[in-house]
Amino acid sequence: MKPIGKIAASAMFLIMTAGLSCTVEKSDLSKENLIPRPVSVTATGNYFTLQKGSGIYLQGNSEELQHIGNYLAARLKPATGFELAVKTAGSEAPQGNIYLSLDPKDSKNGNEEYTLEITKATVKLTASSAEGLFRGVQTFRQLFPAKIELATTQEGPWKIASGTIIDSPEYAYRGFMLDVARHFFGVDDVKRLLDELAYYKINMFHFHLADDQGWRIEIKSWPQLTLHGGLTEVGGDKGGFYTQEQYSDIVKYAAERYITVIPEIDMPGHTNAALSSYPELNCNGKAPDLYTGIEVGFSTLCTSKELTYKFIDDVVGELAALTPGPYLHIGGDESHATKIEDYIPFVKRVQDIVLSHGKKAIGWDDIAISEMKPGVYAQHWASVKNAQLAVKQGSKILMSPAVKAYVDMQYDSTTTPGLHWAAYIEVDSAYNWDPAKLIPGVAKENILGVEAALWSETIKTMSDIEYMVFPRLPGYAEIGWSPASSRSWDEYKLRLAAHGEKFKALGINYYHSPRVPWAGDKK
Repeated sequence: MKPIGKIAASAMFLIMTAGLSCTVEKSDLSKENLIPRPVSVTATGNYFTLQKGSGIYLQGNSEELQHIGNYLAARLKPATGFELAVKTAGSEAPQGNIYLSLDPKDSKNGNEEYTLEITKATVKLTASSAEGLFRGVQTFRQLFPAKIELATTQEGPWKIASGTIIDSPEYAYRGFMLDVARHFFGVDDVKRLLDELAYYKINMFHFHLADDQGWRIEIKSWPQLTLHGGLTEVGGDKGGFYTQEQYSDIVKYAAERYITVIPEIDMPGHTNAALSSYPELNCNGKAPDLYTGIEVGFSTLCTSKELTYKFIDDVVGELAALTPGPYLHIGGDESHATKIEDYIPFVKRVQDIVLSHGKKAIGWDDIAISEMKPGVYAQHWASVKNAQLAVKQGSKILMSPAVKAYVDMQYDSTTTPGLHWAAYIEVDSAYNWDPAKLIPGVAKENILGVEAALWSETIKTMSDIEYMVFPRLPGYAEIGWSPASSRSWDEYKLRLAAHGEKFKALGINYYHSPRVPWAGDKK
């Protein structure tokens, strides 16, 4: 037998080592492109593989636990083709399975804290509440390849990196506002948006339901609000409204994703649709025409009439009964047609009405010029002085600075749709701010949370919504969830780049920002 030559021996070594490297796979959980960035990630260098025979095991049989198990199974089935049975288990799940556990004692940082432990054998997700468990499910989804979100069966394998994630949010309130008054969006569009918000752990949905251009929520004691006031929208197109049953359906759908709905009825300004529907709410008793433009500041309820406060009490009462969440938004912004000596007592009295119906009130920062009562919060959008005034009165601030967090603002001068009266807001600008350092005298302990807002003057379709919201929304979600000390644009943009494939898989229309090195772009 002839000896093997040096070249042949080298080739044999390469073949053997190549084969060995294929059998010993390594992973690094800490390098996964998760948004928001978790508080703590420890990698163990292996994989868990979801397979056809895998199931979802629950510790206990509570209705909420069953709901989350079914939700996860439904999200994973289309792409994998796997029928992931949801079963009740004991203290742990058999190998090859997912285990969901509720432990009320397992919380140091609020009810959204969760722990995700991934080994080669099992995945264990533990939280002190169902809400925390649901947030952890979104992290688990993001660990899979983007194709897990496709609606048709894909080829596996379905592997995720092993290790432990311990996570909880920086702010308890992480919101998004949708204006359906300027342009109306149907129930299906709202539900689609709620699914997209849930994916990034947004937990508050601020629903701007009434403005000059349209009244969008049925109030049974004042039916003309929708029958007349809901007829049109910006540009004169047909408007629309939600019946109370449809609104309740949206609230339920949001609650199933652990998102709280906060309805807004803007007043005393931004009320032309109400005044056109009921002229007796006007000081002159005359009905103005329905309005289809985009100017602001010209309308006001008649603050001197007792009927106005009966109207508000009726509206707030019906909305409060339909809304299980703790908040109701009273607007209060840009009421230029209301004399300041009338505005101040009006806001004070409306606060009392909201509080009397068992809700906490939120108003735009304009309301800080009035007396703010306990349980009332100011949403900062424009005035630094008003935000500081609210804090001096003991109020917490909801941070929605227009120059950073209004997603109807264009990315740049070439963007359509959108406006730019506050600023052009590119993706890096949307991300690069710290709520606790934005306003002198407004520190983290003074902040209720963070909210991005989409006004709909130029937003007509769901595609428009998504284009303006994405890819900025993940950044707002991270500002609300992750500690400011852990955030860096240069690092974040790489994780965001990987989410472009997730946007595509989810069917999201997004702005392809040149400031993000999207996967697949030429160097």
